[in-house]
Amino acid sequence: MEDNAAPHPSLTKIARPALIAGVVIAVVCIGLLIIIFALDSFNAATYSVAGKSVNDATDEAQGIRELYSGARTGGIITLVISGIVAIAAAVVLYLNRGNAPLDEDDGGEDYDLDDLTGR
Repeated sequence: MEDNAAPHPSLTKIARPALIAGVVIAVVCIGLLIIIFALDSFNAATYSVAGKSVNDATDEAQGIRELYSGARTGGIITLVISGIVAIAAAVVLYLNRGNAPLDEDDGGEDYDLDDLTGR
């Protein structure tokens, strides 16, 4: 096998959509986490207006602390996974830049504008 052999074509085909999907999912997760943390802070502030603390050992305070814990944990896990996918796809695209496969329809020939317009 040669050192400059073309990379596995299916990996390169998958990398661009994976990069786009990873970035979009990461942006959505960041937005979701911002909303969750804002709602969590709002609930804690609203609860503390009456002189109570969200860190109290009461069932109500514990319920407020755990209200968004599942969504927060899921958002963080999804953010990490989508970030890893986006970084891996970017690395694959970077390593395979300039190794684009030739268009098989033209037999490797180079066409210029005159050939394409029929002049």
